[in-house]
Amino acid sequence: MRWIRLRRTKIKVVGEKARMRMKGMTAPEEHTHFLHGLLTNDVKSLRPGTFNYNLWLRQNGQPIGDMFVFRFEDHFLIDTELPSERVIEEFNRLKLSLRVSFEDLSPSLDHVFVFGEGSGDFIKERFGLSLGDREFKETGPLIVARNDVRLKMEGYDLIGDLSGVELPPSTEITEREFEDLRIENCVPRTGKELKEGFSPLEAGLLNHAISMTKGCYVGQEAVARVYYRGRTPRTLVRIIAEGEIGEGEDLTREGKKVGVITSVSSDRKRGLGYILRDHAGEGVRTEKGVEVKVISCES
Repeated sequence: MRWIRLRRTKIKVVGEKARMRMKGMTAPEEHTHFLHGLLTNDVKSLRPGTFNYNLWLRQNGQPIGDMFVFRFEDHFLIDTELPSERVIEEFNRLKLSLRVSFEDLSPSLDHVFVFGEGSGDFIKERFGLSLGDREFKETGPLIVARNDVRLKMEGYDLIGDLSGVELPPSTEITEREFEDLRIENCVPRTGKELKEGFSPLEAGLLNHAISMTKGCYVGQEAVARVYYRGRTPRTLVRIIAEGEIGEGEDLTREGKKVGVITSVSSDRKRGLGYILRDHAGEGVRTEKGVEVKVISCES
């Protein structure tokens, strides 16, 4: 088992029941309707004690950021890498006449992520919990959530007052080590793989973050156009290099630009990037001539 302290924004979303179920309302609670119509996944179908992974898109389908949305009995909790001020300011602008409010809980909520072999045993022994993926329980001052999406392996979010939780110092990892694991496991990140110029479908997030049956949300038409064309021209790949590589470097094949590097590991010999599917074979180099091997993140 390994663990890391995460510095992420936590926003409580509260609303009221709609006075009248007007045309276009997706849920009887205004805060549920707001999030369901804004984010890419099926928020209104969440049961209390469950959560899902969402993208927040622009109208053109380009990603602004990603969010985990936790459903409680009377409110939601958003966990995101985006700054709280930016999210709350924009949400207040977008809610229009809906009676929905947003509270930044980041200063009062610590966050530890424990993951890997033995993490489930630790959660069961320490808290007496056995959770399915994307389930959570409140236990005292803590939220304990099974989150296999965060690093594409068994993992648990511990959110709240962690003063009474003892974790072995020898198994704590740094942010840089966590970033290396993210790259190794092909997990896209806001500002790296999830940014302007790239479709979330190219990042392989259809099964994790996007509902194709929920109806309208911001950016839905743009995502649907890409989806119904079939396979995307570009795909997210893991990169293994013979020499050092740099973030933002172009990938070339036979002198032609075929992709770009979006993330680089601490040893500068591994990374993530996007590449044209037809050019994902041998003979790929960086713009500086470093030979690289590309491995599809879809496999």
